[in-house]
Amino acid sequence: MRLAVPHTLGRDEVRRRMHARSDELAGLFPGGAQVDITWPLEDRMALAVKAMGQSVSGTIDVTETELVFDFALPGALAFLEPMVRGVVEQKAQKLLA
Repeated sequence: MRLAVPHTLGRDEVRRRMHARSDELAGLFPGGAQVDITWPLEDRMALAVKAMGQSVSGTIDVTETELVFDFALPGALAFLEPMVRGVVEQKAQKLLA
């Protein structure tokens, strides 16, 4: 699942906000989740998510105009993609606010 959320804040400000609010990322996933976060690159956040008995890994890339979420949902959760997409898009806007 790939989702780009546009913004007008600039790369540096989005990166700052993502660092400051990284503890809120568990709320992006329906039903809550345990989220482990690393920053392997300056503009890439890597996430390991455990939710609903499943593990999901993914990245969030910060660009000058978008926040790009890229997650591979396991087959058991594929049917949830539309719901996950909607929740991530909505809550991503709140993270950037």
